[in-house]
Amino acid sequence: MVIESYLYEKLNGEVRCKTCWHNCKIKNERWGICNVRKNENGKLMVYNYGLASSIALDPIEKKPLHNYKPGSKVLSFGSISCNFKCDHCQNFEISFADLSYPYLRELSPEDVLRLCRERRADGIAWTYNEPSIWHEFALDASKLVKDRGFFVVYVTNGYMTPEAVDQFDQFKALDAANVDVKAFDQRFYSKICKAKLESVLRTVEYMHKKGIFVEITYLVIPDENDSKEEISEFAKWVVSVDKSIPVHFSRFHPDFKMLDKPMTPVKKIEEAIEIAKNEGLEYVYAGNVWGHKYENTYCPNCGKLLIEREGFYVRKINLNDTRCPECGYKQRIVL
Repeated sequence: MVIESYLYEKLNGEVRCKTCWHNCKIKNERWGICNVRKNENGKLMVYNYGLASSIALDPIEKKPLHNYKPGSKVLSFGSISCNFKCDHCQNFEISFADLSYPYLRELSPEDVLRLCRERRADGIAWTYNEPSIWHEFALDASKLVKDRGFFVVYVTNGYMTPEAVDQFDQFKALDAANVDVKAFDQRFYSKICKAKLESVLRTVEYMHKKGIFVEITYLVIPDENDSKEEISEFAKWVVSVDKSIPVHFSRFHPDFKMLDKPMTPVKKIEEAIEIAKNEGLEYVYAGNVWGHKYENTYCPNCGKLLIEREGFYVRKINLNDTRCPECGYKQRIVL
């Protein structure tokens, strides 16, 4: 299904897309960077409305979201393409795919609601590839499922514009987001992602301001974004936004065009966690390290084990409402 974009401006035959921070200025019969939006005679048309490449029922911890609805199940949806060009993309089969991808399934917003009910999900997640790529469909389906009592989460590279966030906020149709901050250095973003770090940081700050529950993932890549200085500066920035924002330091494994890098040593993940905690972050997690103690949630005030996990699975939640049972400290956790 092809529809007109919800966010663009007309410029004397050209159009400017306002869905993501690239703000593509597109000539007639040309496509934007995402390869799913096209200028057709002065109208920006969206070609991937409802086209799903991936649908799966996941633990919310897999997103990863650890402090929002722990132990819940989300029905996850992905489409095709991306507005980044990351060399280390772990979902490159769909993120670098175009509209000729052979395994696309066309859905309506009503199909999303029906599938949520059939699979007994607690909410939905727009994930796998960059969800702002199908902003219009994600918005329409999210409005519908929210109205029926389901929650909505985004797993995103953080390149949605404030205008795109506002369209969700208008209907309170986005509850939580895990944002990838892929490094804390513009050199990395220019070289690896073909994007701007500052725009990602502004999105995180804006989402938080709007009351969206934000968690952040930082994929630690050996010799690319793993210096103590860079991790420290990143952690200081998160603290400046809100020290209670959960941060996941995730272990890299070689993929796509970055096969020459080794898997991140677990000690590097532990080092990043200690740096972040020393800078004042309250909730810091180890990602892609199955069975590590920092998969768990601890009280930032007294250190009490609050949520015990094994991989993506919650084994025990030990809270009095959202307070620590040991010291009474109120946690930034949504149950």
